[in-house]
Amino acid sequence: MYRVGFGYDAHRLVDGAPLVLGGVGIPWPKGLEAHSDGDVVIHAIMDAILGAAALGDIGKHFPDTDPGYKGCSSLLLLAEVRNKACLEGYRVNNCDCTVVAQRPKIAPYAHEMSQKISEALGVDENRVNVKATTTEHMGFTGREEGIACYAICSLELIGRA
Repeated sequence: MYRVGFGYDAHRLVDGAPLVLGGVGIPWPKGLEAHSDGDVVIHAIMDAILGAAALGDIGKHFPDTDPGYKGCSSLLLLAEVRNKACLEGYRVNNCDCTVVAQRPKIAPYAHEMSQKISEALGVDENRVNVKATTTEHMGFTGREEGIACYAICSLELIGRA
């Protein structure tokens, strides 16, 4: 049996914060404002996995009111989400995500993002796809006020751990 989940995340761009997308640090004058590292790519993937496994959302598992997650690497949280899904009998089959940003350009970093995500998920890199689009200067991403990401993941039921 396969299950599919959808995830979405968006964060505001602010001066002086680091920009981390898909686990990759990107040199840019602005970064994403958040409790953790603000990695919208990883957050969207986490929500997609949790949704497919019917385990709620990342706020339920990693609340922004918990100081333990302040500045935390989202890649570490992604590995925890994968483990939570495994305990319910699922393994990640594949993941596809679309980063929505006017700038910076994502293509030069997409391959490295796929590598880092696949490592955290324990799957072959060919099961993770990262791509990007702009909104042609429309909306908050087009005005470069923030970055968003959409993700979809499929899980395969393999039996409870």
